[in-house]
Amino acid sequence: MGTTLADIAEKAGVSQATISRVINGKPGVSDEKRESILQLMNAMGRPAPPPRRNDTRLVALISPDLTNAIFPTFVNTLCPIFVQSRILPILCVYTSAGVAESAFIDMLHELPLYGAVFLAGSYDNDDADHTIYQPLVDRGVPTVFLNGPSRNVDGLYLQTDVAAGMRMTLRHLINLNHHDIGFILGDRTHLPALAMHEAAISFFREYDIPHRPELTSWTFYGAEAGRAAAADLIDKGVTAIVCGNDQLAIGAIQAAQERGLRVPDDISVTGYDDSPLALQSIPSLTTVRQPVATICQAIVQNLNTMANNPEIASQRRSLTFQPELIGRNSTAMCARE
Repeated sequence: MGTTLADIAEKAGVSQATISRVINGKPGVSDEKRESILQLMNAMGRPAPPPRRNDTRLVALISPDLTNAIFPTFVNTLCPIFVQSRILPILCVYTSAGVAESAFIDMLHELPLYGAVFLAGSYDNDDADHTIYQPLVDRGVPTVFLNGPSRNVDGLYLQTDVAAGMRMTLRHLINLNHHDIGFILGDRTHLPALAMHEAAISFFREYDIPHRPELTSWTFYGAEAGRAAAADLIDKGVTAIVCGNDQLAIGAIQAAQERGLRVPDDISVTGYDDSPLALQSIPSLTTVRQPVATICQAIVQNLNTMANNPEIASQRRSLTFQPELIGRNSTAMCARE
């Protein structure tokens, strides 16, 4: 077995993250220490690769299936900001039937990464393996996780306050005289979906509004899933449906229209994200907007800070952003007496 980063780090009396920074030509290591580590690597038979010919830096941008329009929105917003900072994004898209998230992480192992940004992943599921991110952290790669609570992996966690978004939505519907409200949320292990559900239950208790558990549907994300779940909720007599994302809401509107119901005259529907689907929907969708541009600016700014300060990169930090309710044409006063 050849000389490993761990061997060099132990001999040099530094962390593996410091060795990784020297190999990748990253800041955060003094010139004297960098030179001594390079000499040690040569002596141990693992010379550092030659320096790159330009200052372009690579960042891995890892996203789930891009059929959910909010993920292309983040990608389209992030990429120009990265390029302005001379950062070249490498887009890695994993799917349930294709390349897994963990496989991309393995493939990225040998690349001289400036950072890694996850738009979603195992970290936002309660029962998933979160250790798949540890190799990146061990290499000293600044890692950013979007829309998931802080887990047992170092990095920066940025999220929109989904609980605040749910309270805004319910207050809007209550003001429109809706009380029989159904919910179509994500998987029961999806942490943002769980946070939405907890916020809804808390809201109903606070305002002493009865709510039946059977009016909450847990499902996978997608328009077809929303359509099937909405059909069941309509049969149970709801006058409004709150959806965990815009895809689910599009499906709910389709289900209502197939049953001869008018949205919003007979039933109201809300989404979450304010993805491009919200304006393409007929009627246009009342939804909760994530502040995508602000979040993307924060991702790049903090990634640069982490890359230049290993101590910050090795911390576990969280940033929360406030959503905004965007009222459109899919909600109206409840017609039921």
